[in-house]
Amino acid sequence: MRSLFRRHPENPIVTPGIYPWRMAVTFNPGVIRDDDGRFYLYERAAGQLRPFHCSIGLLVSDDGVHFTHLSDQPVFTPAMAGSPYGSVQDPRVVRIDGRYYMTYAFRPFAWSSHPTGVGVPESHESEFPGVTRAPVDPGRPGSQNVQGGRPDNNTRSGIAISTDRMHWQHLVWVSPPDLDDRDVILFPEKVGGRFALLRRPLQWVGPEYGTDAPGIWLCFSEDLRCWSEPVLVLRPEYPWEGNRIGGAAPPILTEHGWLLFYHGVETLDPVLRRVCYRMGAALLDRENPARVLARTRHYLMEPETYYERFGLYIPSVIFPTAGVVVDGQIYLYYGVCDTAIALATASLEEVIRAVLAECMAG
Repeated sequence: MRSLFRRHPENPIVTPGIYPWRMAVTFNPGVIRDDDGRFYLYERAAGQLRPFHCSIGLLVSDDGVHFTHLSDQPVFTPAMAGSPYGSVQDPRVVRIDGRYYMTYAFRPFAWSSHPTGVGVPESHESEFPGVTRAPVDPGRPGSQNVQGGRPDNNTRSGIAISTDRMHWQHLVWVSPPDLDDRDVILFPEKVGGRFALLRRPLQWVGPEYGTDAPGIWLCFSEDLRCWSEPVLVLRPEYPWEGNRIGGAAPPILTEHGWLLFYHGVETLDPVLRRVCYRMGAALLDRENPARVLARTRHYLMEPETYYERFGLYIPSVIFPTAGVVVDGQIYLYYGVCDTAIALATASLEEVIRAVLAECMAG
């Protein structure tokens, strides 16, 4: 498929630096365009990799390209999520009924990372002075989490809330502490009067879950606290999705249904842990988003440019986390190599037409 997305010539549009807490990396942002016409970007940023403490910073732009910080301090930190030793990651932001909601991933204790330049970094649990934690015993089942770390350090997901875009507080957890649950994304408006949420539990794999690799699930809630039983919506089906898939940006409501971008991860070399993150799309039914109307068999974007193929943390990564529609154009914001933030644009109509055409061709 020809590329429908055009990279902005000034990419990457947001880079690390300026403040100590974002000197190493800035990536995977949540972005909204509010009623004042301005773009508000919530970056995931870190000042170092060892330990890899991530916080959320806030930037603003009039044109969606040139951003400046609204605060010299993060607007959401690991301490605000419950642990000063942790990491808050991958914010997705929506506004519903006049309030702002940020879904985010949270690790109670930040790992330390050593990038290899060829694949997923070599990482290990960090030690924090005065903190006693449960040890990992390789010979005892259950003494380590799904990522091989200590049992008290799964990545769970939560929701933070704000009334002014700037001041945030943790509202509720949407996954239990023993479930590694990322890519938790709220729909930007209620569906059938209920909040709708996408999620990607890493452990929900096997015959009892209906998928051989981690996929995208959907659940609903009246109050953001009690959630319906999750339903599997998308599972990895194509080689470029072979490792796992996960939701990307909050779904975009169109006359054809909900347009959902998602990332797919392919393992290219398991020894080197060399992977490639690409982006696909699906259309979900407006009234019943568990029903998939169409889906791309081929990816819409893959790492092509230097900043998408080479970076500080993981090479060959395109990780979209926000899509804003302006005058029929999608402004797609995405992390590159877990190092910086880039922007690509495409016609909303052309993207939908391409997704429907691929489905019909299949």
